[in-house]
Amino acid sequence: MKYIRINIEKVVQAVVLVMIATSCSDFGDTNINPNASTTPVTAALLTSALTDVASSIGAYQSESTLFVQYLSQSQYPEASLYSTTSASWSDYYLGPLENLQTIIQYNTDETTKATMAQYGSNNNQIAVARILKVYYYRLVTDQWGDIPYSQALVKNLQPVYDTQESIYTDFFKELKEASAQFDDGKAVQGDILFGGDASRWKMFANSLRMLIALRLSKVAPETAQTEFVAAYNDAAGHIRTNADNAVYVFLNDNNFRNPWSANFDGRDDYGVSNVLIDQLKALDDPRISGFAAETSDGEYIGLPYGLTRDSLINWTAASDYSRPSAKMLAKTFPGYVITASQMLLAEAEAVANNWISGDASSLYNDAIKASFEQWEVYSDATYQAYISNTEISIASSDTDETLERIGTQRWLALFPNGLEAWAEWRRTEYPALVPTPYAVSESKQIPVRYGYPNSENNLNKTNYDAAVARIGGDTHDIKVWWDK
Repeated sequence: MKYIRINIEKVVQAVVLVMIATSCSDFGDTNINPNASTTPVTAALLTSALTDVASSIGAYQSESTLFVQYLSQSQYPEASLYSTTSASWSDYYLGPLENLQTIIQYNTDETTKATMAQYGSNNNQIAVARILKVYYYRLVTDQWGDIPYSQALVKNLQPVYDTQESIYTDFFKELKEASAQFDDGKAVQGDILFGGDASRWKMFANSLRMLIALRLSKVAPETAQTEFVAAYNDAAGHIRTNADNAVYVFLNDNNFRNPWSANFDGRDDYGVSNVLIDQLKALDDPRISGFAAETSDGEYIGLPYGLTRDSLINWTAASDYSRPSAKMLAKTFPGYVITASQMLLAEAEAVANNWISGDASSLYNDAIKASFEQWEVYSDATYQAYISNTEISIASSDTDETLERIGTQRWLALFPNGLEAWAEWRRTEYPALVPTPYAVSESKQIPVRYGYPNSENNLNKTNYDAAVARIGGDTHDIKVWWDK
């Protein structure tokens, strides 16, 4: 069952903005407050855009955690049976993307840029907004494929759908230009991710650029290598240690808590899947205690993935299973946006692909160590035993085995970030996930994209039809451009 959460604070803000933006001409200036601001507070818009990072890494995107079999549904298994055919993207376009475009607009316009400079230098605000736009647009295009991009966010109600290839090309340009745009002026205000630290934003941009490049490893390997190497060698650096992790900080407050905490507050709709639990057990992986809670019998038992409702009712009536751990459900559990383990695995794959020089095995082991430390399960003895396991360690001479094991460790290290794990599984096909035998979709396969929002066929039909014809249909079985 999919739950829609409404942020009351944002709704109130939206209503206020609409009231400010529209006036009742029949009453002349009667309803105009001469003391009210007619321009936005860009620091507040940035904070709002950054709060939406939580939805990109948390439980709001619960379907993707089901597609990659991190979780299983305990009561209403429709999403696990691949019943979802389309999804709305309005939370992206009408939320963070619109806020970020407004920041860019008001810091570019000659009539408003001087006023906006009180919230950080114009260049610094624009640079941060451009980087974040790439972050959010990547989430959108990776879920739907070809999307409105070049004509979006400019008061065009019927924008064309740009090809994913052209969007990815523009991502590289935007990240490079944005990183170069930072100046020595006033730091950006309202930055709850990096506190206005331009060096952290540049490091984040390089890390994002490397991950975007890796996404193209199969469809455009030459471009992928060029962009990856350029970002890898950039003087600003990229995330390589847990101290550099891009982390969204949640608070011990119901209004600003970890969304996984909110998703399990008073509800019991999910358990950790048997697919994940069985893999962790097979590898004797200490992260199991960070990912999952023990049952009342002191065991880790996964909830079977993809059962029908009747089968679920019968199974759960007779068996206990592991829910997510208390650590993961704590209000202050950190929201990991990009991590050292994720980036070290990216480097290991780049070495295996002969893009960069290095030791794939050492980078792979360092990534595992970083993940263990991130989940606070590291000890030298446990780590050494783990990487010595012949089912885990890699031999650089066997490229296929190396890529498979990197892919499996990436799947483990990304938990519980379902959106990123779903994209990486589609790109690499690792680990070898098996679809539920009870799938209700026509293909019976794990979805590889979302269908376009239902409203597009009515509100933007010409451009919708053109996009559907170009990609070959509008089902969740049509692969996005980079998924080869």
